[in-house]
Amino acid sequence: MFVLFLALFGFSLASIEQDVDYPAFVAWMTQYDKVYTEEETDIRFEKFKHNLDVINSNNRRVTRARKGAMFALNQFSDLTREEFSQNYLLRPFKPTPESERQYFAQSNVAAPASFDWRDKSKVTAIKNQRQCGSCWAFSVTENIESVWMIAKGLTNHTMPPLAPQQIVDCDKADGGCNGGDTPTAYKYVMACGGMETEKDYPYVARNEPCRFDKAKEYAHISGWKYAASKGDEKTMVANTYALAPLSICVDAQNWQHYSSGIMTAHQCAIRVRLDHCVQIIGYDTAHNPPFWIVRNSWGESWGEHGLIFLQYGQNTCGLSDEVTTAHV
Repeated sequence: MFVLFLALFGFSLASIEQDVDYPAFVAWMTQYDKVYTEEETDIRFEKFKHNLDVINSNNRRVTRARKGAMFALNQFSDLTREEFSQNYLLRPFKPTPESERQYFAQSNVAAPASFDWRDKSKVTAIKNQRQCGSCWAFSVTENIESVWMIAKGLTNHTMPPLAPQQIVDCDKADGGCNGGDTPTAYKYVMACGGMETEKDYPYVARNEPCRFDKAKEYAHISGWKYAASKGDEKTMVANTYALAPLSICVDAQNWQHYSSGIMTAHQCAIRVRLDHCVQIIGYDTAHNPPFWIVRNSWGESWGEHGLIFLQYGQNTCGLSDEVTTAHV
């Protein structure tokens, strides 16, 4: 049956195995524990080869320019660009208009040239949203974790991770795995009274009925605000240092194959549309080129152990378009 299927589409199992990229595909499947039906193997192999060509082409451009991020095979290498966007990104949305925003005042404290909240143990471990468009809930959860640790004198060794699944299930103004936005997520947390820990409300990467238990609430916030206006990365630096690791939303269309290095504004999509929310955890404005340290929610096997570095000062991938943080 499998041979007949392949023959109908002009393929054969033997021809697939003789392809020069097939050993790399087999090694990649083993590394990422990928298992397909017989019918799907060839389909995914073709997508894998296309992505390998894209990765190699992008890396050649970076080598010639001597700047920019490098790309490599990862857990998303069997997905088309459209599949990746559909399963791991949000539908593009417009940020709240400037006229409707409330801002934190810029801190008067002089920020150092470089700073990393991990050095203060105020960032929890890298999370994995899996195949669920819940990045908005993760970004808010991660921000609240950091804000709570800073306010209560806790560290990531004493702070239990909070539950993004609670926001996915219970924030009825947003769509759970079908997407949402950070402002409405903050508003939900304030309205319900707080957040449970992930231990009490485990993540399952799908929409479930809300089962929030007020008696198990661990952390709460009293409000939230924008921490910088679009393009104002100097204020972002000041408030990252003075306030907390910030929640941001970005255009991550070109993040699928990111591996290492500093992604430049030229490596982002030409037309920036916000479709993913993450967490700023630090910066280095003295480096050449200067960069932001950004924590993602696609697991430690993606990027630089779950992180991506974005060029500072260029609104890279729209990183300054929607910058927020909660307060206790």
